[in-house]
Amino acid sequence: MLKVALTGGIGSGKSEVSALFNKWGAYIFDADKIAKQILDKNKTAQKELILEFGSDVISAEGIIDKKKLSRVAFQNELNQLKLNTIIHPYVFKEIDLCFESIIEKGNHDIFIVDAALIYESGADIHMDYVIVVTSHLRIRTERVMKKGDLSRDDFLKRVELQWPEKDKIEMADFIIYNNASKDELKKEAKKVYNQLQ
Repeated sequence: MLKVALTGGIGSGKSEVSALFNKWGAYIFDADKIAKQILDKNKTAQKELILEFGSDVISAEGIIDKKKLSRVAFQNELNQLKLNTIIHPYVFKEIDLCFESIIEKGNHDIFIVDAALIYESGADIHMDYVIVVTSHLRIRTERVMKKGDLSRDDFLKRVELQWPEKDKIEMADFIIYNNASKDELKKEAKKVYNQLQ
């Protein structure tokens, strides 16, 4: 079974491509979702984060407040690195466990790791291929603003903390450009998916 990374910056359309791949038969491991579950449920990881960032990231109930953690973690590169150094080993462990279980079931030929920080975390070296979904920054900004989850400043700050788009594109095995319609994106994604089979 192929182990393939799917990555792309905020607003690139990575989630749409992930949903299409899933529809076409790939197993999707949503690394960002798993990271959130680790924040919610893994007591050891929670303790490590509180030790690192202090009470700034705790809610009134004494648990990790994801919004507060995001604010602190995305302040600068060092804080983001600290957060990732704590969380990524737990995510990697989950990827391995899930991959083994999916191989055993034998229902899928492609195992997709859908994650924003594939290169930043070093996960790319554990993959057979890396697919990068990319879009012009202007289009990505419009998409994120329309969604309304982040302010323009927060979005641009996060973009700054991630690897430059051109570096990811240079290192990718496959690139899906998402600068046009959803139909166009589907066509591009299908081309890449067919090459994986």
